[in-house]
Amino acid sequence: MLNFFKNKNIKETKNIPENLSKSLDQNIEIFKNIFHSDDTVIFRSIKNQYDTNFKGCIIFISGMVNIESINSNIIEPLMRVNLKYIENSLVLNTLKNKVISSCEVFESETIDEITISLFNGSTILLIEDSEKALVISTKGYVKRAIIEPDSERVIRGPREGFTEEILTNLSLVRRRIKTPNLKFEFIKIGKITKTKVCICYIDSIADNRIINELYKRLNDIDIDGILDSGYIQEIIKDSPFSPFKTIGSSERPDSITAKLLEGRIAVFVDGSPLVLTLPYVFIEYFQSNEDYYLNYYYASFNRILRVFGAFLSASVPAIYVALMTFHQELIPTPLLLSIATARQKVPFPTIFEVLGLLLIFEIVRETGSRLPATIGQTISIVGTLVIGQASVEARIISAPVIIIVALTGITELLIPKLMSAMIIIRFILIILSSVLGLYGYIFGTIGIFIHLFSLRSFGVPYMLGYGSIKPQDIKDTFIRAPWWYMIMRPKLIAKKNFIRQSRKSEDK
Repeated sequence: MLNFFKNKNIKETKNIPENLSKSLDQNIEIFKNIFHSDDTVIFRSIKNQYDTNFKGCIIFISGMVNIESINSNIIEPLMRVNLKYIENSLVLNTLKNKVISSCEVFESETIDEITISLFNGSTILLIEDSEKALVISTKGYVKRAIIEPDSERVIRGPREGFTEEILTNLSLVRRRIKTPNLKFEFIKIGKITKTKVCICYIDSIADNRIINELYKRLNDIDIDGILDSGYIQEIIKDSPFSPFKTIGSSERPDSITAKLLEGRIAVFVDGSPLVLTLPYVFIEYFQSNEDYYLNYYYASFNRILRVFGAFLSASVPAIYVALMTFHQELIPTPLLLSIATARQKVPFPTIFEVLGLLLIFEIVRETGSRLPATIGQTISIVGTLVIGQASVEARIISAPVIIIVALTGITELLIPKLMSAMIIIRFILIILSSVLGLYGYIFGTIGIFIHLFSLRSFGVPYMLGYGSIKPQDIKDTFIRAPWWYMIMRPKLIAKKNFIRQSRKSEDK
């Protein structure tokens, strides 16, 4: 019995064969048994006006197909073509090559393949005395328009974004990379959903070792269904318990194209607008596709701001707790007196103030993100202002803590890709600082860097480019060098061909 039919209800009702038979009625009965209690599956009998002995039936799923295409390209030609003088053994081949008007038609005899084709929006043609069926492409389900993704808006650059339709997404990449070296290889994952997954790479650049490792991990996936690329991202990632992600994702075709040109591999999942990229290294948290469309001075300044923002978001609360709890002598006297005055009559220690307000900030942020955009922004702003002002006036929280948490929240928004990991790091550093002071903060920071340098993404060091003094290794890290200087691709990623452009550009 095929994997697709390992469904208890189907196995208990009828024994489903693997292949079609020559009897049309028997084949129809097989599919009616498979799709019992499913009124969206349509069975339409067809006869020919010239040959009364011709018997056929088309099967399709309502809502998945283009009805006009079925009427004009399948039903009408089948009724009007003269099949009277064609031998029975040649009827199916004649219909395929001379009658059916569709750009994609193929023969199939396996029930598993035919059934999956129905789910993909195809129409099935069964005829009497044939052990094969015609699978005709008639996709016509509703698709979302190609618009700019809200999570990755830019001032300058393309305004296109991926949709949930995998073939549409592949076409957006194909339009940008016009070479036969661009490869698309499909596999299906999910015992029940049979989700279509496409591995995309440039054969002349990508490392075969990484491609083979990706295939190995994807083939090891044994799960009922894949509904989004996030399933795959979590299952196949390196260091699954690390808060840092080792597989990237993007909704922008231009961003995915740039990754492919560097030798990375993209994974498209049908039904998901987020496309995965690998290997993924730490510096990519701070890179934006817009960096490469703007002047390199401005792009470098923005990137430095993101790095500085990440430092502030992770460190400011922990350093404040350490200074106020253990190292007050390090604070200038006027500032210390100002903070002490603000903390008068506040009943809680500094650690509880900071942790409590940070927790409230995350609750408000999460609430705002789950509501409609206009309502969510209003609740986030009003809620934060009301809670903060009321807490200070009630002497529950001091004003300096409000400033610390506000600065932390604002700088966190500079690096949305790193937000989830930053929340965990921030709380760890705060707890260590509350116990050991600045020593705890230093030990925690050292531990984080040790962890980062120990990570790998499909064999590529996670901190690729850090610690090197070679100009070509650091040209696209904390700063973005001019395009004429970025001659080489990352060597550990694009081992086949690490020359991006002619070395003549270096003379500029």
